[in-house]
Amino acid sequence: MRTIRFGVIGCGLMGREFASACARWCHLQDMDVRPELAAVCDKNDAAMEWFTANFPGIELAANDYRELVAHQGLDAVYVALPHNLHEEVYCAVIAAGKHLMGEKPFGIDKAANDAILACMNEHPDAFVRCSSEFPFFPAVQRIGDLLDAGAFGRVIEAEGAFLHSSDLNPDKPINWKRMLAANGAYGCMGDLGMHVCHVPFRAGWRPKNVRAVLSNIMTERPDGKGGRVPCETWDNATLLCEADDGAGEAFPLTLKTQRIAPGETNTWTLVVKGTRAAARFSTKNPRRLDLLEYAGGEQVWQRIDMGHETAFPTITGGIFEFGFSDAILQMWAAYLHELTEGQPLKRFAGCVTAEETALSHRLFTAALESQERAATVAV
Repeated sequence: MRTIRFGVIGCGLMGREFASACARWCHLQDMDVRPELAAVCDKNDAAMEWFTANFPGIELAANDYRELVAHQGLDAVYVALPHNLHEEVYCAVIAAGKHLMGEKPFGIDKAANDAILACMNEHPDAFVRCSSEFPFFPAVQRIGDLLDAGAFGRVIEAEGAFLHSSDLNPDKPINWKRMLAANGAYGCMGDLGMHVCHVPFRAGWRPKNVRAVLSNIMTERPDGKGGRVPCETWDNATLLCEADDGAGEAFPLTLKTQRIAPGETNTWTLVVKGTRAAARFSTKNPRRLDLLEYAGGEQVWQRIDMGHETAFPTITGGIFEFGFSDAILQMWAAYLHELTEGQPLKRFAGCVTAEETALSHRLFTAALESQERAATVAV
């Protein structure tokens, strides 16, 4: 079995999720490649202690990302850092000749994203992808298969949403995601937007224009030192787009990213409506896929109870429920499969490409202009 030796830059939540996926790799069946966690980097020594305590094979724990990037024993690097650091660190990884998995939005703004893609063009041997886990839920894989088969007919409309209530409490202390310098002007779109864009972009749907409504609901928060400071980024965003379906037909595509969505702990949803079929899915019920197939006559919604029917087979029996840690594992299987095989297992079982991140930046930049002008803006 081929081994890909990884370093992790940023030892927070998502870095630990990747490490846990490495530890669970034997859960996957029929994989002829595996990741090995060999190096970690964080400015906080305490953050690295979890990694070194649980992964005795780690041979480097560094406070400076440059030390990890220069380490000759690594094939690839996963970078999970705030948005303002993406351009500098992503480009350093790529220029060092290492493969990269980066977090969204893949640059704090369009200029940073442009620079990352320019670096990729200068180093074409680097395999570069962006993190996005939710399309690997079994119901969404089924929707992808239906899209590949043309089962929906002409698309009438589609909706995607990522809904949090994590910032509903006005007394929650401020963090970097509410600071313009670290998170960027996109606000919740930069942090959550790729999740709602991944499936539409992979389906070949391209936003032609956007009318955005952006909301800063909690305008200040505790600073953790007894005072209060301004919240500088958008809490919620609703984007109504006129999208091209890839065949020259236009349809409405609605994308929502919200950090203040009462009743939603962490909900990702997808709705596709076409002339021959419609489908809807929400992670509130990860087993349930609603499907309507229309051939004339009465319209009947089916409720399909999805099991553990994954793109990459696992030892889990098909009757069991799929969860977020499973989606993480599937995403990393997709990354390593495409790295070693040169193409995704199938269209909707591939990680976000750099070109898809570039489209998201064009969309989010247009959304900012739309909000400022209260007008529809071309993407």
